Amino acid sequence: MPQAGVYGQRLGRPLFLKEAPSLITHSLRSAELAVTETRNDDPVCDLSGPFPAEDAYLVSLKFRDYPDCECWERGRCVIKTDVRAGATYLYDLKRDPRYVIDKPFHSVFFYLPRSALDDMAKQSGAPRVGELDYQPGVGNDDTVVRHVGASLLEGLRRPAEANQLFIDHMMLALTAHVAQAYGGLRRTGELARGGLAPWQVKRACERLESDLGGTISLQQIAAEFDLSVSHFSRAFRFSTGLPPHQWLLHRRVKAAKQLMTVRDLPLAEIAVSVGFANQSHFTRVFSAAVGVSPGVWRREAFGATGSETKGPRLWHRRAPSEKGSGSSCA
Repeated sequence: MPQAGVYGQRLGRPLFLKEAPSLITHSLRSAELAVTETRNDDPVCDLSGPFPAEDAYLVSLKFRDYPDCECWERGRCVIKTDVRAGATYLYDLKRDPRYVIDKPFHSVFFYLPRSALDDMAKQSGAPRVGELDYQPGVGNDDTVVRHVGASLLEGLRRPAEANQLFIDHMMLALTAHVAQAYGGLRRTGELARGGLAPWQVKRACERLESDLGGTISLQQIAAEFDLSVSHFSRAFRFSTGLPPHQWLLHRRVKAAKQLMTVRDLPLAEIAVSVGFANQSHFTRVFSAAVGVSPGVWRREAFGATGSETKGPRLWHRRAPSEKGSGSSCA
């Protein structure tokens, strides 16, 4: 199926990029969402090419200052301004946004089609979101976009390690935030605040645990209960105390601990068997969750040399970060 949205190479080509890595999610039923990294440290001076015209927006987080940026809309220059690293900028694809490329740049672009904003309003029991409120070339100090962009940047650079549940969760949160902060989304109905039924919790956890690699999407699981992704995620967190991607991360770490009690099983084999891309990926995530590396945990679990023949002691050092905040892309 050909790509429809303005992300990946459809975004990279107008910026004269050979590569434009992207992560994609279908966490809203009728919309495809994506994030793309764009970077060029040695650009050729030119006006950027036209993006495909769509009823959609690009939300961009800048990682590099871009002084004297000449911004265009509808075929003319509308402003010349300093673009600031860390700021968020919005672009309406119906307005033919462009800019003069004459300096190195580095950004991530979130692709948000109109259907995503409509879905978000419908799920929130709110009126349809109108046009997003922004001024061309004027940045916003948006801490939410900054957090989501920084979190997904690791996934863009290590796509093999990107957990689909994590991508779904972050893109859904980003869409809700943009709809509220720039589209004036206001919930009119009282959303259900309860959790899932016990049988739903059991079934959802079974589905998550059956795929420790995290390739299953939130949409697939939510559809089994005829729920929207946002409703399912909210109810799952109410029932378990964790969002789905964090619940799965804890299960992967738990499964790894169980396998590490088998003395001769290599860490590289354990890493792959519990859903990590490789041993390096496993070590980073395990260390962040537990507070020590897998090798140190295993040595501590087996204890001193004199007690190794008696079998492992299944304790571990609990770090303050063990419960996590959802910032890992694992």
